[in-house]
Amino acid sequence: MRFNLIGPFEIVTDDGRIYRPGTPKVCQTLALLLTRPNEIITAESLIQELWGQRPPRSAVTTLQTYVYHARRMFANERLTDPDRSLIVTSPPGYAIQVADGEVDVQVFERLVNEARRELADDEPALALGTVGEALDLWRGPALANFPAGDVLTGHIAHLEELRIRAYEIRIEAKDRLGQHRESIPELRRLVSEHPLNEWFHSRLIAALGATGRRAEALQAYQNVRRLLADELGLEPSLELKRLQLRILNPEPADGTPWHPSRPARRDLVAAKSA
Repeated sequence: MRFNLIGPFEIVTDDGRIYRPGTPKVCQTLALLLTRPNEIITAESLIQELWGQRPPRSAVTTLQTYVYHARRMFANERLTDPDRSLIVTSPPGYAIQVADGEVDVQVFERLVNEARRELADDEPALALGTVGEALDLWRGPALANFPAGDVLTGHIAHLEELRIRAYEIRIEAKDRLGQHRESIPELRRLVSEHPLNEWFHSRLIAALGATGRRAEALQAYQNVRRLLADELGLEPSLELKRLQLRILNPEPADGTPWHPSRPARRDLVAAKSA
């Protein structure tokens, strides 16, 4: 069995059937339990997810009803072995019992951490393959087929941050392997999707410079310079300025070959909120 949260919420049975629960509140209940499988999620947290700060007086009873419907769904749709106890009541809340590898979020986090270690061990080829497996798990925005409450929204934000980190690992791995040209299309997309992420801008500029596309690299620098000035009232970072100078002077006096620098990551969202 597989529970997929990265994209539309769905359950994949052992025989390959895909089932998407149709009741949003049941989806919310199951999804929150699956964010911390094999751990107790308190009834209080579940109620906050389902109703926010204004739960009805019958919240506890209604929550019990949603849990009951979830259990019935697994039985009626023959989604799991009838002898398997999937959702258990364990005061002060509930837990969902799953095996390792049955929740795509857990698999994604494990693969990203593994790719990070491989990159730290200077194994970029291994990291590239591992992080590719992680990113392939994304079928669209997490939990895209029902409205998430306050608690799940926090988990979704965490997943999106981890996804950005996965892209950074992939770009860095390609950089170390000399695959600058191969990175350019993805970097253009990432810059478009995350315009306030300076790291992606810097890697695009570096990749264009490394492949001899100096005019495009300088234009990309001007684009991020205007973005910083217009949106945040900031100057480009020292790393970006040095990168611009390196592109303008690709053959320094000491004769060292041109190679894209690795500027420090500065998230413009964080800068804006500071």
